[in-house]
Amino acid sequence: MKRGSSLPRFRSRRRTLSLALISTLLALTVVSCSSRQDSRDRPLKIAIEAGPVQLDPRLATDAYGQRIGSLLYSRLLRLDSATRLRGDLAESWEANAPDRYTFRLRKNLRFSDGSTLNSEDVRYTFESILDPGTASPHRKTFESIDHIDTPDGDTVVFYLKRPYAPFLYNLTAGIVSKAKGAGIGSGPYFLKTLIPDEKLVLEANRYFHDPAPGIKDIEIKIIPEDTVREMELQKGSVDLIENALPPDFIPYLEKDPHFSVYKTEGTTYAYLGLNLQDPVLSNRKVRQALAYAIDREAIIRDILKGYGRAASGVLSSSHWAYEGGVESYPYDPKKSSALLDEAGFRIPKPGEPRLHLTYKTSQNDLSKRIGEVIQQQLNEVGIQMEIRTYEWGTFYSDIKSGNFQLYSLRWVGVVDPDIYFDLFHSQSVPPAGANRGHYSNPEVDLLVEEGRTTADPEKRKAIYQKVQKIIASDLPYISLWTFSNVAVLKKGLSGFAPDPSGDFYPFVNLKWTGN
Repeated sequence: MKRGSSLPRFRSRRRTLSLALISTLLALTVVSCSSRQDSRDRPLKIAIEAGPVQLDPRLATDAYGQRIGSLLYSRLLRLDSATRLRGDLAESWEANAPDRYTFRLRKNLRFSDGSTLNSEDVRYTFESILDPGTASPHRKTFESIDHIDTPDGDTVVFYLKRPYAPFLYNLTAGIVSKAKGAGIGSGPYFLKTLIPDEKLVLEANRYFHDPAPGIKDIEIKIIPEDTVREMELQKGSVDLIENALPPDFIPYLEKDPHFSVYKTEGTTYAYLGLNLQDPVLSNRKVRQALAYAIDREAIIRDILKGYGRAASGVLSSSHWAYEGGVESYPYDPKKSSALLDEAGFRIPKPGEPRLHLTYKTSQNDLSKRIGEVIQQQLNEVGIQMEIRTYEWGTFYSDIKSGNFQLYSLRWVGVVDPDIYFDLFHSQSVPPAGANRGHYSNPEVDLLVEEGRTTADPEKRKAIYQKVQKIIASDLPYISLWTFSNVAVLKKGLSGFAPDPSGDFYPFVNLKWTGN
């Protein structure tokens, strides 16, 4: 119920009712209304800044597609908030050999339409990802699978072509129906309504294999404008916003007694992507100059209001394979200018730019502000950067197809360092992977291939530390920062335990406990 709204009025049609009886009925109505609206039936309304590009878990790579997908599709295994593997559809699992894994499914599993979920659905999901006809961007992730056996309805056996260290972590992919594809899932919610660019309505799945969600319905409103999202929160038509409010708003909301604000360290990595097929950006000295020209600390301080930490690479500083001793690029416009001179991009005449670059971003207000600051900082070293903003779907389509010079995006939910294969192996260019800038380094190719087949954690760590050093030197990405997780909840919601990646699955535990 919105703050400030009144309860429904009771109007007696019988004059014979006494004032006492009317008062009693009014009291019962108030109790009934309050109880009903504070129960599981009271919907949860959240706001996001852009709609999901794709909800099919075999195809989704955008953040909201994956975050919402975690509520719609169960997985064999799921990661908890400490990134430990937990059984989801799988009741148990074992490695029978370095190249063979057996999973036993829970009994009586069902999809949200009531149809049976068994080992054939699991097999179909991964075989369809591997099918070139599906054009799944996750195909490279599962190419180590040789074949899959389903000896019975509750058992799935994966046979690998070779040992593959991150295999279990990759089995957090959503499972779809063999009969109906991605039309249904078996997660805690199912998709009841989808109005593109407006909203999604999720309803609790009564066949869900774990305890029912604490709230029956979730309405996800798509509100691109930052100020409008904040206004909707203030007036009570939105109950929760996570990682989708400008940092400027947070201090005011912290002081508002109607809200609870959660701030935790996050793992979401922001970076500047570069097209290495571009004749200008293929020059390493130009990429280095760009890195030295960007004042990350100033952006974190003034734009993010401190809700971030400068990053040196894809892995956060808390990751087990993190390497801190990589080449760094502190703000140094003089060094940037010198590198541009060395690269042959001298200032032609006073007041004229050395070169022109085009930067693509979404229409999100915060993203545009960050782009404008980067534009100003590059201008100080003689680089004229044109900012082009697009609706999210158009922007993301351009990035995936390689239609860019510069862009800025984020990676969420980074768990295993095998992500370096997807991002930087020369064979991982779209649609086979996410090497959108067409980076190619034979040494990196060999290292990320070795990292996949090395089981010993310390040896893997050493491999990926080498990879991090090479990537930081070659600069196919310019690292910016890792964002803090910031969630604002209406008072009366309980049970929230934010995930480091900003995933939506913790919404399952939310309950209404007050107005």
